[in-house]
Amino acid sequence: MAVRKVYGSLNSPAKLKVLACLFEHDLDFEFVPINLDAGEHKEKLFLSMNPFGEVPVYEDGDIKQFEARAIIRCMAHEYGKKGEELIYWDARKQAVVANWVDVEDHQFEPPALKLISELIIKPEKGLVPDEDVVAEAEAKLGKVLQVYEARLKRFKYLASDKYTIVDLLHLPNLQNLMRTPARKLIESHPRESAWCTEILARPAWTKVLDMQRQTDDMTCIQNFEFPNKGEPNP
Repeated sequence: MAVRKVYGSLNSPAKLKVLACLFEHDLDFEFVPINLDAGEHKEKLFLSMNPFGEVPVYEDGDIKQFEARAIIRCMAHEYGKKGEELIYWDARKQAVVANWVDVEDHQFEPPALKLISELIIKPEKGLVPDEDVVAEAEAKLGKVLQVYEARLKRFKYLASDKYTIVDLLHLPNLQNLMRTPARKLIESHPRESAWCTEILARPAWTKVLDMQRQTDDMTCIQNFEFPNKGEPNP
């Protein structure tokens, strides 16, 4: 069987989402680091896999995919562990999952990334956050999180009472937001705070964080294997 490969940067939230999904499904893979600062994602070889020059790219046999949410949807359908699938086979139930995937994409992530940029990335570069941008992003994210709190009063997780790809997609940005003063937006909502604490403690996400620490400034391919197991049931 061909080895799965994931091309990207461990500083990319999109890449971390894909890694979390791989670990959730106990899939062996090779991590191929792409140096974004050096512009490797704009070189001809990488552009042949993703013409938009963005990470991650996922290679599984003769399939090459880009766009993290598309990769995760495909992986969850192909490798879902029986009884522990992160999607639904019932079309109507999966329609709800698809709806909340779009919410994460269009409503949650944009203001979350602005806050992360202002409150983490800028200070790391010695720059001062723009208070107006922070205030605007906090206001937008706060409205989204009010919707989440109401949703979590009805269900244990965002799409339903089971953990799905919807919750998984939030992991990298939640992890970073909890490092900033913006965590107050989450902590002020009891159900949302409990949801955040629970999903950030999942073993698959812990493996992603361990990998991030262990492979910091990594310049070579690294293999991640799960020994003594069969392939998960589709």
